[in-house]
Amino acid sequence: MKKFEDVGFLIARILMPVLFIVAGWGKITGYAGTQQYMESMGVPGFFLPLTILLEFGGGLAILFGFLTRFTAIVTVIFTLLTAFLFHSDASVAGNSINFMKNMSIAGGYLLLFITGPGALSIDHLLRKKTKLTGAKVTI
Repeated sequence: MKKFEDVGFLIARILMPVLFIVAGWGKITGYAGTQQYMESMGVPGFFLPLTILLEFGGGLAILFGFLTRFTAIVTVIFTLLTAFLFHSDASVAGNSINFMKNMSIAGGYLLLFITGPGALSIDHLLRKKTKLTGAKVTI
């Protein structure tokens, strides 16, 4: 049963960040347009590099199970903020579904924060290595 759980965590970690990796890449390739959109919504454009770091870099971190709990909780906060900043106006077409989508994503990442990445992850390998060397590292 443990093997199934490990594979399940890996599959979840592969599926969860796809949206963020693709969105982050889109922000990289469409930087100016994204910055303009953010500013039109009242969010300063200087937050865009941090957004890209979280979406693209954080998405890859989750994919590989690296700094999983930290990245997951930051993603929860980010996803809730974006829900309220960009999708809370129900009079705009598509906002209600995007708001609920963000709530669902936040719930999934909160669960990942609580459970951790599973055995098939870089975090697990680092924990295992620190146990062998006696070093104290908390991931």
